[in-house]
Amino acid sequence: MSSPPDSASSPHSAPSIDADAPSLERIRDVAQRLSGRVLRTPTVRWPTDHGSGAAELLIKLELLQRTGSFKARGALNTVESLSDPQRGVVAFSAGNHAIATAWAGRELGVDVVVVMPRSANPARVRRVHELGATIEFGDDIADLFGRVERIQARDGRALVHPFEGVHTIEGTATLGLEIVEDAIALGGPPDVVVVPIGGGGLAAGVARAVAHLAPECRVVGVEPSGADGMRQSLAAGAPLATVQVNTIADSLGAPMHRPLSYSLVARHVHEIVTVDDAAMVAGMRRLFDEVKLAAEPACAASLAALPMLGDLSGQRVVLIACGSNIDAHGWARHVGALTPDPVPDEVIAR
Repeated sequence: MSSPPDSASSPHSAPSIDADAPSLERIRDVAQRLSGRVLRTPTVRWPTDHGSGAAELLIKLELLQRTGSFKARGALNTVESLSDPQRGVVAFSAGNHAIATAWAGRELGVDVVVVMPRSANPARVRRVHELGATIEFGDDIADLFGRVERIQARDGRALVHPFEGVHTIEGTATLGLEIVEDAIALGGPPDVVVVPIGGGGLAAGVARAVAHLAPECRVVGVEPSGADGMRQSLAAGAPLATVQVNTIADSLGAPMHRPLSYSLVARHVHEIVTVDDAAMVAGMRRLFDEVKLAAEPACAASLAALPMLGDLSGQRVVLIACGSNIDAHGWARHVGALTPDPVPDEVIAR
């Protein structure tokens, strides 16, 4: 288990971010404004014996969200908040954020250009195209950023950032609002919320909402061991400008971290654990076997972290299934290599 420095476990020691941190009133206002466009995704009890003792395990099925991930919330809120939508927007992403921004633009009649790496999953590229966005391709991170800057300078387009910015985090905070309200409806406020961390925008918004509504709740972030940039940023005391990424969970492979999302994570996320690729693949398999969901690696990260959370007896634990834009070939490539569990000899003998 990896923990961030004291700033992450002591809310008052984090940098001052009050001017941009969404209030509970603001989060509720955004949730009301987005309702009807984004879905209130279900939170359900884990349907089988989950192997976590006496804990009550809930799962927030955000992979059922419009566009297949939580990214729809922040993208729609950002595009809707534009002062000059006629100039259009630009985004950079390998997948989930690209799809969400293209969808938000279509919903609101705003022109979208998305810069994607040439290595992006073809199914995700097709989905962005189907939603009406113009796609430009780059070769590496520097090329992607350079193309975005040139497009902004040429067209005056607004950037829809994948994880940073007030409007993005307001959008993700609506997910945290739903989690607490749903947990209460199912028996009581959450004791633990487990949230995947890529750039940190999801964790920042969810943790902010949870801090408002369930201040005693422990918020645990999960990063791939091959892309643990937020953990490193917290250890360094500042967001890293460059992160080395080596993980199958491309949706959690943020190449850098930024001040607002970093500061909110530092203030409101109590600890960060890391999981390796094998644990996420095992989580994908469990989500399929026990919940009948085909999840991408990032979506399985919260479940993969469960064994690392210590004694959860008597606690209500919410896992966030953050999204899943994976095609059948990609899922089978990760999970299909697993051998099926053998039938016990005593069953065969009958």
